Amino acid sequence: MPPSSFFRARSRRHINAVNLTDGLDGLATGCTVTAALAFAVLAYVAGNVKISSYLQIPFYPFTGELTVVCMALAGAGLGFLWFIAFPRAFSWGIPVLCHWRGAWSCRHLLQAGIVLLVVGGVFVMEALSVILQVMSFKLTGKRIFAMSPIHHHFELKGWKENTVIVRFWILSVNVCRAWSRHPEG
Repeated sequence: MPPSSFFRARSRRHINAVNLTDGLDGLATGCTVTAALAFAVLAYVAGNVKISSYLQIPFYPFTGELTVVCMALAGAGLGFLWFIAFPRAFSWGIPVLCHWRGAWSCRHLLQAGIVLLVVGGVFVMEALSVILQVMSFKLTGKRIFAMSPIHHHFELKGWKENTVIVRFWILSVNVCRAWSRHPEG
């Protein structure tokens, strides 16, 4: 597979994972903000000779500039949350959301590998819940969750929308914190 096809397929997976998470007002955006902040730290550390050598993390020249991109994404996300947090003030529409998802998928430029899966843990969990639900239904005829993606499962179990959103944000912060304890992946 040519490298461009590999990155295109990888981007599609990331965009789809964020798309699956974007079912409640502000859920995907809040998780993207925490992931953007984690990647800003990663980019800064990897782009700084002194810090990367002290932490024994490989130094990558010019990745420090990606810190600005990640912080801009986090800042834009916080502004975005101001208007789309529950209850939504207005709808941004599909084109804006596609660019948002595309910005998340561009993190593969950091060549982060497993770190991308850990920092984007909520996105991975949402995508895996859909994959498991489809596989289970096709193989056994039974569903694992009341509904997938998993945030809808919790809604059907009686959690209010705000409760699901805030708890998934907390989960997102905690997976980023867990990664920060072992940044070498």
